[in-house]
Amino acid sequence: MGRLIYLMNVSLDGFVETADQSLDWTVVDDELHAWFNDQTRAIDASLYGRRLYEVMTAYWPTAESDPAATPVMLDFARIWNAKPKIVFSTSLESVEGNSRLVRGDVGEELSKLKAEFDGDLEVGGPTLAAEFIERGLVDEFQLVVHPVILGAGTPFFPALAKPIGLRLRETRRFASGAMLLDYEAT
Repeated sequence: MGRLIYLMNVSLDGFVETADQSLDWTVVDDELHAWFNDQTRAIDASLYGRRLYEVMTAYWPTAESDPAATPVMLDFARIWNAKPKIVFSTSLESVEGNSRLVRGDVGEELSKLKAEFDGDLEVGGPTLAAEFIERGLVDEFQLVVHPVILGAGTPFFPALAKPIGLRLRETRRFASGAMLLDYEAT
C-alpha cells in the first residue's frame, strides 16, 4: 500500500501563501520544476482541496497553448493532465478532465483510495492536508522551503493537539536557494 505524501512550497516561516493568497514569492526555476515533475510522475493520484484544484486547473489544462511555457513546464502539463485527481469539496458542483469529486469523510475516502491505487498519493492544499494531518494519516511531509519570510499567510501545518514525531528522509538544496526537507511520520 502506498503512502500519503503532503508536498508544497513553503516560506521559511512556514506559510504556503501570503495573507492575500498570493504565490508570487516562490522561485520555481527549471531545476525545481523538473524535480516537481519527477515527484508528480511518481505518484498514482493527486488529492486536492477546492482552492488548489482551482489554481491548478486555471492554467495546466491549457499550458500547451501558452507560448511562454518552457519545455519543463510543458512536461509538467502532460504529466499533471494525465494523473488522476480526486477533489475534496462540498461547494464544487463538478470537476473537469481526469478529475473526480468526492464529498465524504476524508478518512473513509482515503481508505477507498488506498484500496483503489497501489502506489503513493499526494495531498495538495493546506486546508485538506490539515484534515489528514489531524487524523495522523499523512505518511510523509515534503517541504520545499524558499528563502523568503512572509510574516503571515496560510500555514503549511495546522494547529495540533499533540506533536507528530518525524524522521528526516532527505534534504536537497536547489540552485534557487530553495531547500527540500523530506520527513516521514514515525
